[in-house]
Amino acid sequence: MNGNRAWSWIVILLGSLYFLLPLAGMFEFSMRMKRDGYSFEAYRVVLADPQFQHTFGYSIVLALLTIVLGALIVVPTAYWVRLRLPSARPVIEFITLLPLVIPPIVIVFGYIRIYNTSSILPLTGSWWGTNILTLFGYATLALPYMYRAVDTGLRTIDVATLTEAAQSLGASWTRILATVILPNVLISVLSGAFLTFAIVIGEYVFAALLNINSFGPFMVWMGGNRAYEPSALAVIAFIITWACMGLIQLVTRFSKFSAARR
Repeated sequence: MNGNRAWSWIVILLGSLYFLLPLAGMFEFSMRMKRDGYSFEAYRVVLADPQFQHTFGYSIVLALLTIVLGALIVVPTAYWVRLRLPSARPVIEFITLLPLVIPPIVIVFGYIRIYNTSSILPLTGSWWGTNILTLFGYATLALPYMYRAVDTGLRTIDVATLTEAAQSLGASWTRILATVILPNVLISVLSGAFLTFAIVIGEYVFAALLNINSFGPFMVWMGGNRAYEPSALAVIAFIITWACMGLIQLVTRFSKFSAARR
């Protein structure tokens, strides 16, 4: 047993080094912008760049709108499937897995083909139309993660009993969803929201092909035109992603703690 445990720790250590050493090297390189020693000059330049501030703020707004749109689509759908259409669950799960199978570039070219300026709905010809397409595209990419997070949360509650109790008190379907179901799966929705946020912040294909000035294309442009700033930007993006992962862990632990207290 002691030998197996030692080998397990060795494997964990080697795996950690495999992932952490490149990150350490990238961080060390980003600190060398000044010739006379280490400094955070590259980070200062990146954070002070108006283009960074604009694209990052723009991506945050898109991420928040994507989270709201995803929740509005997924929560009622997952609730109705679990309550009234359990036989349709395999079909819904298959549909929600399609964004993992179909490359984003295929979806984007489909958008361009259907909604170009010569079509009935020329959405790609306007700023608002392009942003709407991008928003729905991001919601599609985040669908597998949001749906599974919400579906897992619905498994932990008695949906039928809660619905019957709310209906006996005269609640409408909208009120049941808003005041009964959503508060009980809020932790799961937040878990899916953090994953959605991480996906939208670093997404490149949709933004580049639809000519959206967001954070993903800015990172690619920076990587092709600067030396030290791209490493600093990659570290910042990595920190943001792992902060989202950490928030998911905190939300999960808080959920377990709240359930234990009940």
